[in-house]
Amino acid sequence: MTTNHPAWTGMLSVDDTALAVTDTGGTGRPVVYLNGSYASQKDWRRVMADLGDGYRHITFDERARGKSKTAGDYSFEACLRDLDAVLEARGVERPILVGWSYGALIAVHWAARNPERVQAVVSVDGALPSEWLDEATREQVRKLFRRLSPIFPICRPLGLAARMSAVQHAEINLELNELCSPAALEPVFERLTAPTRYVLGTGGNLGADAKVMEQLRTNLDPMIARNPNIQVSAKVASNHSKILSKDFGAVAHAVRELATTQHHKVG
Repeated sequence: MTTNHPAWTGMLSVDDTALAVTDTGGTGRPVVYLNGSYASQKDWRRVMADLGDGYRHITFDERARGKSKTAGDYSFEACLRDLDAVLEARGVERPILVGWSYGALIAVHWAARNPERVQAVVSVDGALPSEWLDEATREQVRKLFRRLSPIFPICRPLGLAARMSAVQHAEINLELNELCSPAALEPVFERLTAPTRYVLGTGGNLGADAKVMEQLRTNLDPMIARNPNIQVSAKVASNHSKILSKDFGAVAHAVRELATTQHHKVG
């Protein structure tokens, strides 16, 4: 019997914060969307519209992003706890996880840790292996965010900053670099048993030029070669920043492909 889940929009208490959550409800296959570093759930609207009403769409703003409240902990582990809390609160079982940029890393980590609780993963130009930053470069990152802090209020509505201090901005970016080092990411990829599809962009991003971004995408090749569950669904024309607004159709196609495959396996 198919359960008809009620739609819901509201604030979900987690730890010392509250997350803005939207669940379209219905009887469709649940798809949970995970945002980029400073993005909000609104960035998924084109993907959701392309997929349509046949899916149950669950989106939420991470701590200090969008309409969610600030917190004392912005670590990657806190992001994983937030995903757990949303899934539990909304009664979501075996979702397709769709993550962009930082959200893609959350998706693959959560799927690797919870293989029996996830149907599939779509990684949108994220979870890309990168080289470790030395201490001198890490200090440059900290100085950069200190210099940029006066314009954070202007950047927030554009999805380029969160309601965090300069130190907090720097530390989540440095932690991201650590988590994306090949030594840290390879074991995660090896544990991925859920079908995982990458939608990769072309060109650069704010803070990384086209050559650097293309090298990160190329770094995926040996990891994909070792795990047949991971494949590239599409390489699109948009750059990292514009991929959800310009090539949302490719993301929706990857979701449909996985949903169809999993339906046939269940049937």
